[in-house]
Amino acid sequence: MSPRIHLPSGWVTFVFTDIEGSTRLAQLLGSGYRPVLREHRRLLRDTLAGTDGAELLTEGDSFFLAFPDAAAALTACLTAQRALSTHDWPTPEATPRVRMGLHTGYAEPRDGEYASPEVHRAARVAAAAHGGQVLCSASTARHADPLPCGASLLDLGLHRLRGFDDRERLFQLVASGLERQFPRPRTADAVAHNLPTQVTSFIGRETERAELDLLVRRHRLVTVLGAGGAGKTRMAVELASGMVEAHPDGVWFVDIATVTDPGLVAFAVAAVLGLRPEPGRPMLDTLVEYAAARRMLVVLDTCDAQPAACAEGISRLLAGGVGVRVLATSRESFGLPGEVVWRIPPLSVDPQPGRTESDAVALLLDRTSAARGGRSPDWAEAGDLRRVVQRLDGLPLAIELAAARLRVLSAGQLAARLDDVLGTLDAGRAEPDPPADQGWTGNQQDTVDLVAASAGGVPPSPVHRAVQRSAVERHLTMQATVTWSYRTLGPRASRLLRRLAVFAGPVELSTVEWLLDDDPLDPLSVLVDKSMVLAEPRASGSTYRMLDPIRAYAARRLVETGEEQAARDRHVAWSAHALERAHLGPDGRPVTLSLYALDPLAGELRAALRWCATGGGARAGLRLAGGLDQWWRERGLSREARLWLFRLYGRIAETGEVIPEAELAAAYHLHSLHAGADGEFAEELRYSQRAEAAARQAGDAGLLVRVLAGRAAPLVDMGQFAEAERVCREVIDWAQEQQVTGDALFAVYNLTELLWRRGALDEAAELLGAARPVEAARPVERGRRSVDMLLGMVALARGDLVAAHEHLLVALRSRMSHGYHGRACDTVNAVAVCCAADGKPAAAARLFGAAQATRAQLRATPGICGPYWLERQAELRRVLGDAAFEAAYGEGAELGLEEAAALALAVERPDLGADSIRFGAAGATAPRQGGPGRPELDRRERA
Repeated sequence: MSPRIHLPSGWVTFVFTDIEGSTRLAQLLGSGYRPVLREHRRLLRDTLAGTDGAELLTEGDSFFLAFPDAAAALTACLTAQRALSTHDWPTPEATPRVRMGLHTGYAEPRDGEYASPEVHRAARVAAAAHGGQVLCSASTARHADPLPCGASLLDLGLHRLRGFDDRERLFQLVASGLERQFPRPRTADAVAHNLPTQVTSFIGRETERAELDLLVRRHRLVTVLGAGGAGKTRMAVELASGMVEAHPDGVWFVDIATVTDPGLVAFAVAAVLGLRPEPGRPMLDTLVEYAAARRMLVVLDTCDAQPAACAEGISRLLAGGVGVRVLATSRESFGLPGEVVWRIPPLSVDPQPGRTESDAVALLLDRTSAARGGRSPDWAEAGDLRRVVQRLDGLPLAIELAAARLRVLSAGQLAARLDDVLGTLDAGRAEPDPPADQGWTGNQQDTVDLVAASAGGVPPSPVHRAVQRSAVERHLTMQATVTWSYRTLGPRASRLLRRLAVFAGPVELSTVEWLLDDDPLDPLSVLVDKSMVLAEPRASGSTYRMLDPIRAYAARRLVETGEEQAARDRHVAWSAHALERAHLGPDGRPVTLSLYALDPLAGELRAALRWCATGGGARAGLRLAGGLDQWWRERGLSREARLWLFRLYGRIAETGEVIPEAELAAAYHLHSLHAGADGEFAEELRYSQRAEAAARQAGDAGLLVRVLAGRAAPLVDMGQFAEAERVCREVIDWAQEQQVTGDALFAVYNLTELLWRRGALDEAAELLGAARPVEAARPVERGRRSVDMLLGMVALARGDLVAAHEHLLVALRSRMSHGYHGRACDTVNAVAVCCAADGKPAAAARLFGAAQATRAQLRATPGICGPYWLERQAELRRVLGDAAFEAAYGEGAELGLEEAAALALAVERPDLGADSIRFGAAGATAPRQGGPGRPELDRRERA
């Protein structure tokens, strides 16, 4: 520096500049580097010649200058950067990228130099900049008035400069002709991470978080897999936030969703780490070299946007240094060596032990409270909130969207609307029209524009910006979330996804094969790998299911492609086949019907019925209804059965479909039975008459006998017992004439109950003895053990407690084993009567309470035995006293049916005492013809 140069004093603005990556540039250009360096120096001096800046030091590619005016210093830097960017360099790779830093402080020159910490601060500001960037301190920003024409300063926040304890607020010079997007400044921040700040609380998942934390600490590559909206990103960020201290070189979050080209994935990671492209060198090489000696955790989010490029980058990073760990989120795995795949489950919809609410309900409560201005949902909405999270399969995004709907709907209204999941959750969230293209603008929060970084500052195209917007908006609606995955599927996988939408629940591999008529393994594997179908391994074989929001989306696509009719008709056919298989054993032969076999089919059969009633054939629906007859009755769902039948009748009227009279008669008959079970006696009689008329038209003797046998039920319900008995006898006699006695079994049961009621016990026992082999020969009937149940009732009326006990326990075991819950309630009541007669009043009261509680849950009418049960309970109350009876009865009401059955089965067999009628004269039984209505208690009951 010439001694004649005047050095400013007082408030001085110091400027440092150098070429970013000068060593690499020199190696790349070889002998061509010296002319580039010389030209770089000339341009800087030319641009500074017209200013008041004093050049203090030039060494290699560095400049150190001092300005008396901050505004002039900024103007000089702006002019220099524009000159550098517009100069005609030999090749694009030879373009030097100069970084500049400014700081203003009070300083006095001594002996032609400055000995001040302000100089060091300016050097650190320059060291924080990137090539092509101009940074200044807050002091310079305050003193720079006015700014260069058209220029502004962008606040980058507080940063810790190397060697300084305090934080410095840095600003970036923004003007036309300058790049705007850069990685974060190269500063020594105490907290080495860029994890996004969360604006809502993290709810639940304690077990999952601990499990994932252990995996990340043990393995270098962990991939969190899950469907869109399952909470992968939130879980990864929450976990990574607790690992900052364990990674001294930082925890860095990279959103791959905004990357528009596979070749730019490495640039995205480099931008987050503060790296810039080096001329003539692949960005991935620069990235691997930087990470090799560091201990850091890289969180790669939404890798399914660029799976192949992410896999390559991860592989290179892990191979390049042992201190690097990667936590990735994706909808499909990479298949890399050493990769640990962890599937994020939906939030639990059932409470954990010791907790009152599940994680899913807790999340919905928290978000609903926020949506309603801090007001928590009313306690009366608790049941509906549980229904909501169950319908949404515990999917966090769906729950968040549901909470927003609860600003305008009650929980009950929302739950009722979730048959259309997508329409309900996405209401009012239609994607806005893209704004008109007004040129490119950016901000410091944007991911670095990788195209500009690698190609000299070319702004992104509108198409690229639209892709980046869609990446951000993909979680604004459920539709957008699932579309994000659906668009990556091939034709076979997308077709299978659409076809699976017709199923209401999990399916087995054989079911998928039925659906496709083809080997489904390849497309099914794709759907599982992309987390659009969940595979649930079991000992008997894996099952496959879709979350409800994905199913709703696939169902929409099914309609749009015109495939719905064929797919749903095939599902109806599968449902009918599954219903038929429930009646058959492994060898294809009929077995005793177990209603438990129908429990897992209920969802599918309802879905099939819904299609039959709205878009399919009503005839197929009536057949399905016939197969569900007993299941509906024994599960207390007679009202549901009637509603389905009404809808099917409406479908028949709508389409004019011709239904054979025999099938109509069967439908009307079961409708009559369900109406009676539901307490609708006028409807019961009306459909009984319709069934008889249709059966006579059909000309099927067996069908007519079954229908006529049902005529007694409405007569009994209306108290016309004599007429009901007459009808039963006529049906039985006519069935014998027509040689279809097996079809009259229901009439035999009805007649036996009527005989028992009026005390004709011998005739009742005789009828039941003849009916036993008929019942045993009919697989649909024998699981109910109605003969044993009625024989037990006859024995009770006779006072033969031992025989009653034996028959009733046989009936109860069979009914519980085969799922006849409604009939099991009757048997528990009968065992209670047996206990009362055997001197066990407390046990009897508990059993009565349990049976009544279950019957109330099933909404079942008591039938012909109802008055008898009430009479026996009244007698028991007189024996125990009100307080003791209520206490024991209340204990029983707390029991479930299985517990009540276990209690009944554990009752000891009555003593074979000397007073038992089994040991009367000549060993003969002395029947008691008084029937069930006798008012007095036995000797044992009085004791």
